[in-house]
Amino acid sequence: MTSTGSPTRTDIADRDDIRRLVVEFYSRAFQDELLRIVFVDVAKMNIGEHLPVMCDFWGTVLLGERSYRGGAFQPHARLHEQVPLTARHFDRWLDIWTRTVDDLFEGDVASTAKLRAARVAQAFLNRLEQPASTPVCVYRYAGPATGA
Repeated sequence: MTSTGSPTRTDIADRDDIRRLVVEFYSRAFQDELLRIVFVDVAKMNIGEHLPVMCDFWGTVLLGERSYRGGAFQPHARLHEQVPLTARHFDRWLDIWTRTVDDLFEGDVASTAKLRAARVAQAFLNRLEQPASTPVCVYRYAGPATGA
């Protein structure tokens, strides 16, 4: 505790910290009126099954664990077919994530956790909003240009 009586926050350092963050985040998200509908009512998320997957994901993203195997987008795309996920959903998810990180941790990895979450949210939203008939452009580097 600091001299003001508030707990000292440290940076995210290990798997226990990741678990603490993810558990607290879902505790808050499941109580949120907007996200609860998506997570509980529509997805019928089993937190016992989902928690280890999310710990693997964030452990890989933040700690370089390489424990996450799979694609994070496809489950969200399937969920989007059941209930349209909008910018409002992703903004709320990001707000709760950011507040949870800030309440529990501070430091470089904590900052990275917020930045990466923002990037994931934006990337998922962009992909979900893209019309199905719109092809995704993939640019391939063919080497240096030759000729005049």
